[in-house]
Amino acid sequence: MPARILDLYVEHRARYNGCPTCFGNGLVGALAAHGLDSIGAAEKDEMRDLILGGGPWTPEERRSIIDYCQSDVDSLARLLPVMAPHIDLPRALLRGRYMAAAAHMERTGIPIDVETLERLKAHWHEIQDALIATVDADYGVYEGCSFKAHRWGQWLESQGIPWPRLDSGALDLSEDTFREMARLYPSVSPMRELRHALSQLRLNDLAVGSDGRNRTLLSAFQARTGRNQPSNSRSIFGPSVWLRGLIRPKPGTALVYIDWGQQEFGIGAALSEDPMMLEAYNSGDPYLEFAKQAGAVPPNATKDTYGEERELYKACALAVQYGMGEQSLAYRIGRPPIEARELLRKHHETYRRFWQWSDRIVTHAMVMNRIHTVFGWPLHVSGEPNERSLRNFPMQANGAEMLRLACCLATERGIRVCMPVHDAILIEADMDNIGETVEAAQLAMAEASRVVLNGFELRSDVKVIQQNERYSDKRGETMWNRVMHLLAEAESWAYARTK
Repeated sequence: MPARILDLYVEHRARYNGCPTCFGNGLVGALAAHGLDSIGAAEKDEMRDLILGGGPWTPEERRSIIDYCQSDVDSLARLLPVMAPHIDLPRALLRGRYMAAAAHMERTGIPIDVETLERLKAHWHEIQDALIATVDADYGVYEGCSFKAHRWGQWLESQGIPWPRLDSGALDLSEDTFREMARLYPSVSPMRELRHALSQLRLNDLAVGSDGRNRTLLSAFQARTGRNQPSNSRSIFGPSVWLRGLIRPKPGTALVYIDWGQQEFGIGAALSEDPMMLEAYNSGDPYLEFAKQAGAVPPNATKDTYGEERELYKACALAVQYGMGEQSLAYRIGRPPIEARELLRKHHETYRRFWQWSDRIVTHAMVMNRIHTVFGWPLHVSGEPNERSLRNFPMQANGAEMLRLACCLATERGIRVCMPVHDAILIEADMDNIGETVEAAQLAMAEASRVVLNGFELRSDVKVIQQNERYSDKRGETMWNRVMHLLAEAESWAYARTK
């Protein structure tokens, strides 16, 4: 690998992140933004399609492809001196360092149970029909294959579940709303999974190579916060969570999912230097500690004895991280807005220094029209910015910095990182040295947190998937089991029809 990497795509994104762009963030857009000519976008798309077609190519097409690739190299050579005065070189090299780690992870990929995937593809239409029949039996929402909003409203009313509505008064049936409500009300989760499976899940889109590994472009720095944005349809972590049951270690290996515990809470505590918030994080259960600090539960309260109160204060702490207001929090906790307002007031009173710091962040962004992470990833503020997004930016974007650095450290130390997943990494290890590999990965994550948070260390949690097991997410276990049962039935019926 090169000793230093400078990625002009990433630096173009950094310079214009948050600004409206007329020509996009690709090479053609970058050249246009700097007044340089290039081949036309239509011609570029045509050549890209020709290459991705995989051949065979005629001799003339081969020459055209080579000329096209050379034109990209020549364009970069012209672009660099124009961009150079605007590049924050030390931090740019850190971002380039991550692109090398991203290449390692994209090459490693995630091992998939291809046999089960092919079985699902073969019988997916029958499974979908059966899913409607079995899942909807508890809801009575579907009419044929059509989801009926008024029936969903009737079921919600029967369960006493308050549901967000649009300005028109209609139920908000967006995927984001279903995801948030499923977190709060587990009984909503099967319907959310069913809707997702029927409307968005395309098994043939899942990118699985001939070696049985799921590989996708991570699309590093694609989000405004600098987070990765891999394709939701091509990545195994993109579709419904139950499908992650297809993740299965290869013989002789194990997979390990390592995530930071309450990462965004810890980031806010460390960067704001709020002593009460730091104390809450260091307690091991910041949500219960928040309830204690606010006087809502006694000092000797535990998760078992005051679980309901803990959940309320957890919802409040997460709402602050997500930038929610009292109305959204009220929906989340299923309580009147006045109770949500009181919870938010207690957060303000308990963590005064955090809110002073958050206010300064917003003021700085409004005055300077710019906000940035500890490593300089910028967000340019223009137009009418969303204040909640500005408050949330330091947690999300510095969390992305932390994850990128952890991936750099891990891959550079020889750890096989399959994929970064928001605030976690999925790694692969040989069974005979799994303990040492997990320890090394956790040390890398701890070091990354200390670097980003000026010495403050975040803890991490470990979940090991042994070679005879498959990845499991609690949110999708019920649906996975249901789908596997329906798959077995579909295969039995298919076998019987051949007899």
